[in-house]
Amino acid sequence: MGFELDGAQLPRYGAGALADLTPSVLAALGVPGGRNVLDLPESRRVCVLLIDGLGWEQLREHADCAPFLASLPGRELTAGFPATTATSLASLGTGLPPGGHGLMHLQVAVPGTGRLINCLRWDDSVDPEEFQAAPTGYERAAAAGVHVAYVAHGAYRGSGLTRATARGAAYEPADSLGQLVARAEQELGKGDRSFVTVYHPDLDSTGHRHGVGSPAWRYQLSFADQLARHIAEVLPSGAALYITADHGMTNPADRVDADAVEALQEGVAHLGGDARSRYVYAVPGAEADVLAAWRETLGDRAWVRTREEAVAAGWFGAVSPELLPRIGDVVAVARGDLAIVASEREPFLAQMIGMHGSLVPAEMLIPLLTVRRD
Repeated sequence: MGFELDGAQLPRYGAGALADLTPSVLAALGVPGGRNVLDLPESRRVCVLLIDGLGWEQLREHADCAPFLASLPGRELTAGFPATTATSLASLGTGLPPGGHGLMHLQVAVPGTGRLINCLRWDDSVDPEEFQAAPTGYERAAAAGVHVAYVAHGAYRGSGLTRATARGAAYEPADSLGQLVARAEQELGKGDRSFVTVYHPDLDSTGHRHGVGSPAWRYQLSFADQLARHIAEVLPSGAALYITADHGMTNPADRVDADAVEALQEGVAHLGGDARSRYVYAVPGAEADVLAAWRETLGDRAWVRTREEAVAAGWFGAVSPELLPRIGDVVAVARGDLAIVASEREPFLAQMIGMHGSLVPAEMLIPLLTVRRD
């Protein structure tokens, strides 16, 4: 079996990935040790607006719903792999690819425990600051005297994911679009230098429920466009606004149910990841049989690799040895129109219309749009 990835978009770590944004921002702010991979100009104040689910291809296809965003200068970046929220927020926060921070998917193994953790909902038995131990860019900026704030819905304050990815920033709760703008304006004006991240999740959640391109999604995109425009309008002099996302999204209609196909259950201890990219953790000794069964069952509808093959191909960036067991023994990445669901174990996920996490361009490519207030 060949190992080509026809139609895939591999992550561009170190040359134009989401993980390169925060190090570049730190360099632009004059924080020692910043790597300005994205060649951002010097700034005293920087705001990063992350619109969850705003893929580069979706923005171009629906530019009529987002005239402000579509008018801005910018470029495409890649998300990391997998193209999913927890992984991307960790890359944004730490400036590291997934192999460096360890939040390698929605659901990953906790080595030595025989169970999985959901990196969005978290598990109180796992310390997020130990599970993701790498320093964040927010901590580095604060140590250098930069005022650092993270503006997002109050429900996320103190969550495991927030503690893992955004520690070092003052968390400023904002539960509406108006509050997001007002908080951003307030925090950008503090200190001699400021670094403010604004996170908005509603486009992603709308896409999951109704699908990309649905009327609900298109209206929600127009609201995100207004949010970006209003934040741009309140930028103080000398500030820069960078608008990006954590992943794109597609609407796969071809479903394979791992809870109903016997070949996808034999020798499997745990099923992690998400419907567009699965981590399959095998019973010890069954790894080769599981690999063969998943390759035969999914055929050319998925890229099915061993952990070692996926790591060697650079999907995760450089992987710290202690983090390797978090990746499944088999990594099955859906391509085209496929979703690998688990209707009994994950009924909510199985009902989603919009999904992400694969290596296809529509899910991997994200925007980096720029507004400067000179």
